[in-house]
Amino acid sequence: MNVEPDTGETQTLVQAWGAARRRLEAVPVDSPVIDARLLLQAAAQASRADIIADPHRALSPAQSRTLASFLARREAREPVSHILGRKGFWTIELKVTRDVLTPRPETEVIVDFVLKALPGDAVFRMLDLGVGSGAILLAILAERSAATGVGLDLSPAALDIARENAALLGVQDRVVLAESDWAEGQPDGSYDVVVSNPPYIAREVLATLEPEVRDHEPHLALDGGPDGLDAYRILAPEVIRALKPGGLFALEIGWDQSAAVEDLLKRAGGEGVRTLKDLSDRHRVVVGAKKALGKD
Repeated sequence: MNVEPDTGETQTLVQAWGAARRRLEAVPVDSPVIDARLLLQAAAQASRADIIADPHRALSPAQSRTLASFLARREAREPVSHILGRKGFWTIELKVTRDVLTPRPETEVIVDFVLKALPGDAVFRMLDLGVGSGAILLAILAERSAATGVGLDLSPAALDIARENAALLGVQDRVVLAESDWAEGQPDGSYDVVVSNPPYIAREVLATLEPEVRDHEPHLALDGGPDGLDAYRILAPEVIRALKPGGLFALEIGWDQSAAVEDLLKRAGGEGVRTLKDLSDRHRVVVGAKKALGKD
């Protein structure tokens, strides 16, 4: 661990940012500049605009100690989201702990698909299987005031986090969160939209993941079985069963699982099945619909 000597001198925001960046570059972590800024902002109770507009503002001794503690945790490869206890996703901010996956930009592809498919005044009922922190479901409900949703998860701890996030966003009256093994017990043909970000990492790959994921995120939400497809074999028929005729689905996948997951959903009765790419131009979300009534 690279710890710069404490000279006892007061640091300014810009000095602290530079020193923090150098510490994280030496680890190394993927995004040392951004991580250093986020940790500095939290420790110094400063915004990004503050750092730009008032870069020579001095940190208090307490703020410097807090920043040092944050940096030590990040050097140990604890995710920034766990250090800060929150993570931005789409247009919302979510509480995050080690009991849930940290929401990632790739998952926003699902949100974008649903919001584009359903206009702002649309009345619809949505099911999120493996709801975790609530990221997908709550991001959509926050922008669709006439929508309601159900979020299911096998983890009581994850559901507690999702409930807190729903309350923080003021959508708790439009969402039901319950413990369930996927869509078990959900009535047939009840939902206009079904979404999921299931575990899809092949079991033998788990040990090779970055420490931030391998050591700090719940394996229940990562382990997709021997080939990474265990969850989809269960989900494909359940998603189609739970949807109303003509209802939409969107499932996140691993970058190399498009063909296999598309095939599972087509065989389960999905139509218009296709794969959307994320901003890194990788296959990321399989979407489609349940056949509408009257269609052969």
